[in-house]
Amino acid sequence: MDRLTSLEVFHRVAETGGFSAAARRLGMSGTAISKHIQALEDRLGVRLVNRTTRKVSLTEAGCAYHERAAQILADLEEADRVAGALNATPRGTLRLHTSVSIARFLAPVASEYLTLYPDVSPDLTVGDRIGDLIEEGYDLAITVLPLPDSGAIVRRLTPWRHVLCCAPSYLATHPAPQELADLTQHNCLRFAFYPFGNDWRFEDPDGKPVSIRVSGNLVTGSAEVLRLMTLAGDGITLAATFLVVEELAAGTLVPLLPAHRPVELSINAIYPHRHHLSPKVRCFIDRVAERFAGHRKWLALEGTDQPE
Repeated sequence: MDRLTSLEVFHRVAETGGFSAAARRLGMSGTAISKHIQALEDRLGVRLVNRTTRKVSLTEAGCAYHERAAQILADLEEADRVAGALNATPRGTLRLHTSVSIARFLAPVASEYLTLYPDVSPDLTVGDRIGDLIEEGYDLAITVLPLPDSGAIVRRLTPWRHVLCCAPSYLATHPAPQELADLTQHNCLRFAFYPFGNDWRFEDPDGKPVSIRVSGNLVTGSAEVLRLMTLAGDGITLAATFLVVEELAAGTLVPLLPAHRPVELSINAIYPHRHHLSPKVRCFIDRVAERFAGHRKWLALEGTDQPE
């Protein structure tokens, strides 16, 4: 049997969790699906799937094989796309969701994109809480926060870090923390969507992960409220570097515990499917990737470069 077809069949069985669902997806009979899986198992000499009357599950070998098989199929899809994209023109509506904190950085990208591809109409939604991309009809999300495991495709655009900081006025009435444990004695202003909850995570001077559980009188889902209250001297916060770089440069906010770096996060492009990614989506992702590549030092606060 054709090995590539068998690989595609196995991938669909793993994705859908059953022979019947894979058969419907591929337009094949259940018998043909079974024969392809059997042929693969015979060729490899290992069982890839466990079959019961109710469901199909992958064996340990099947999980390992599927991980590589999915990548092989994705690479083939990408090769086809590269060839086909030479004559493709982005067009239609691009439904995009982005985090509030980076919306202003996407505006220049959207403007440039519209100039380059006038047949595309962006439909932009801004918010920090993202639902199911497929159910809500989004083509793409650009976000600073990780999404729950949903099977979506994630392309890492650039790393970034928080910065632990406060206003000089806060330090005028509170002793500056000298070590991480001191944060438990301070009023810590917290972002509701911080991925680790009340456990603020850092890397110690040796690069080892450490965390401290904090508390305070404010939890908010607004990064702007957090920034303003920190500037007012209400407490200590973990602020997104790209939101406070100007304040740090001006001295209206001061960094704390510089030997402990907040853990690295990433700005990601997230889209529902790798397969048949439309030119309008791929071109936008490429423009955003170029934009953020120029800001990597600034996003990680390794300098005080300002956004263009």
